[in-house]
Amino acid sequence: MKRVLITGAAGFLGSHLCDRFINEGFYVIGMDNLITGDLKNIAHLFKNAFFEFYHHDVTKFVHVPGNLDYILHFASPASPIDYLKIPIQTLKVGSLGTHNLLGLAKAKNARILIASTSEVYGDPLVHPQTEDYYGNVNAIGPRGVYDEAKRFQESLTMAYHNFHGLETRIVRIFNTYGPRMRLNDGRVIPAFMGQALRGEDLTIFGDGNQTRSFCYVDDQIDGIYKLLMSDYHLPVNIGNPYEITINEFAQEIIELTGTRQKISYKPLPENDPLQRKPDVSLAKKILNWEPKIDRKIGLQKTFEYFKTLSAEELKKEEHKDFSKYIY
Repeated sequence: MKRVLITGAAGFLGSHLCDRFINEGFYVIGMDNLITGDLKNIAHLFKNAFFEFYHHDVTKFVHVPGNLDYILHFASPASPIDYLKIPIQTLKVGSLGTHNLLGLAKAKNARILIASTSEVYGDPLVHPQTEDYYGNVNAIGPRGVYDEAKRFQESLTMAYHNFHGLETRIVRIFNTYGPRMRLNDGRVIPAFMGQALRGEDLTIFGDGNQTRSFCYVDDQIDGIYKLLMSDYHLPVNIGNPYEITINEFAQEIIELTGTRQKISYKPLPENDPLQRKPDVSLAKKILNWEPKIDRKIGLQKTFEYFKTLSAEELKKEEHKDFSKYIY
C-alpha cells in the first residue's frame, strides 16, 4: 500500500485531499498544528485503519517512521485574516516548513508536491495569468508575508529538484471554495454566505469591479491529484478560468440564499489584486484537466454546508488565540 503524508490535513483543502487519497487506496498520514485547521474536518477518518494523524508544527523537525511514497505540503495560513494575524508563522511555514519537508522527501526518496498560490502573481499586469508570468508583488506590503512565503517556497523546491534531483511538483492554486471552508476566514465566498445567514448586508471592498475566478473544491483536488501523478515538475495553474466581478458575484449570492440584503462598500485593502483569472492551457495539455462543476451547483453545495453550522459557528468574529504562534 502506497503511503502519503499530507500537511495541513485538518484544513479546507488538506482534509479533502485526505479523503481523495483514502478513496484511491492510499495509507494517509495527516499532519497539522491546528493553528487554522480543525479536527472536525477529518474526524470521520479517525476510525479508518488506513489513516493516522500527527499533531505537529512542520516548522520544527519533521519525523515520520516508515517509508513514504508521496508528500503534499498544504500547511499554511491561506486567508488574509489569518496571515495578517500570524505573519511570522506564515513566513516560517513557507520557508522552514518547506525546507523540513523537502529534506524529509529526500531522506525517504518520496515525490513531493508543494501548494503554491495565485498570490505569487500579486496584482497582475498580465491577464489571464500564465505560469511564465513573474508577477507584480509588493514584498513589504501587508500581503507580502504570504506572497513572498509562497514565492520562496517555489524557489526552494526548484533548488531541491535541480541540485538533488528530487521529484517535485508545484501547484498554483486559484480561488477555491466548497464545504469545510471556515466561515469567518475573510475570503469572499464564506464572507458573503456568513453575512447572508446572519441577515447582514454584503460587504464589498472597493467598487466591486475587481474580478475573481472560483473553482469548486472537487475540481481543484482532481487537478492536484493528476499533477502529483504526472511527470511535470514546473508550476501549473489549477483553477477555474471563468471570470466574474465581485458585484456580479454578490448578486448571485443574494439570489442563491433567497435573502434581500443590500450591498455596502468599503475601501479596497492595499495591494488587493484587481484581476484574478488563471490560464489553464498547460493543465489541459499535460494533465487532461479542466474544471467541470458549474458554479451554481458548487455554490449550492457550499451553502448547504454552511447552513448546517451552529449559531456559535455563525458568529461574525473569531476569537481564536494566536498569541502562542507569534514569535
